[in-house]
Amino acid sequence: MGLFWNLIQQSQISEHNSRAASLEARVAQLEHELRKTQELLIKTLQILEEHSGKDLDGDGKIGGIN
Repeated sequence: MGLFWNLIQQSQISEHNSRAASLEARVAQLEHELRKTQELLIKTLQILEEHSGKDLDGDGKIGGIN
């Protein structure tokens, strides 16, 4: 019975490690997507400020990188 129990535990540990690795990969992917979205938002804001001639983000500059 001890050997059987050890096999079950090892299987559960392996499954947990697999889920943890895929979760880490998903978090890394989401962080990458967030960075890209933030970069796009900044570029969009700069273009909007240049087009409107107004300081939309309150940084004291129009169109510049804050």
